[in-house]
Amino acid sequence: MRLDRALPLHVGLVALLLALNFLLPAYHHASLARIMVLAIFAMGYNIAFGYCGLLSLGHALFLAAGLYAAGLAVTLGGWTAGPALVAGVAAGGATAFLIGLLALRTTGVAFMIVTLMFAQTGYLTVLYFGDVTRGEEGFVLPRAARMIGGIDLSGEETRYLVALAVFSVALLANLALVRSATGRVLVAMRENAERSRMLGYDPFRYRLLALVVSGVYAGAAGALYGLLFGYVGGTFASIQYSILPLLWVLLGGAGTVLGPFVGTLVMFYLIDLSGGVTSATLLVVGLALVALVLFAPRGLLGLLRKKAPAWLP
Repeated sequence: MRLDRALPLHVGLVALLLALNFLLPAYHHASLARIMVLAIFAMGYNIAFGYCGLLSLGHALFLAAGLYAAGLAVTLGGWTAGPALVAGVAAGGATAFLIGLLALRTTGVAFMIVTLMFAQTGYLTVLYFGDVTRGEEGFVLPRAARMIGGIDLSGEETRYLVALAVFSVALLANLALVRSATGRVLVAMRENAERSRMLGYDPFRYRLLALVVSGVYAGAAGALYGLLFGYVGGTFASIQYSILPLLWVLLGGAGTVLGPFVGTLVMFYLIDLSGGVTSATLLVVGLALVALVLFAPRGLLGLLRKKAPAWLP
């Protein structure tokens, strides 16, 4: 019943985004395509943090794994965009699995520090092998390689629709996961791992599952970003992209399915609009986050949930 009630809300969002494809001017059309791709990244982070309680500062590594796996497969391996996208998804999940085997031996602050160390190692590796990765300068993917079944991913409308298609699959899969029995166990791990262990659930196993699924989302976002926007660069491996998904999730509402999209959308336009008024955009973002902590500590959707039906995801 809960899933049945929540499903129309999420399908409605997808329908709205599809309608906006025909209504938005060029600038906002391109911006919303970028937001949808980044929201997939934030959704993955929310699975680990919002639902399982894993505060990670290493997700930039998973994003970069997907980004570089797809980008290097195209430029060095001569792969087409379809297999490159699959490679990016697999790279994100595999990286999360390997990191999880080690990092999940710790919890709390120690887990956060260990994931940060792995992410920084990945970033330095990107810089060290600059002859291949081009470091922070990055490289542009050739337009001829950004094709799937004869469809040019570099076209504005095609880019938007592909971003929407992947976003829709990610969103509905996320809803199905968190409303499933496995999703309820993940929430139980977040609330009280020891009590869950007493009930027969293995915290390490379920936390590893959450981290791998989170890595798959991050890898998909990285690969999709590179293929749709044609750029691969070391900036996406920096600490900035481990902190940003945390802020997006907190702003939209941790532990809500739509929160990552709402947070990414609001943060993107907050920076964009404030940039037209002042160069101190980080100050504006900082003030917004202070206001969030004071007046909506559970995020925008968390605040709405208090005044809405209990089934609101």
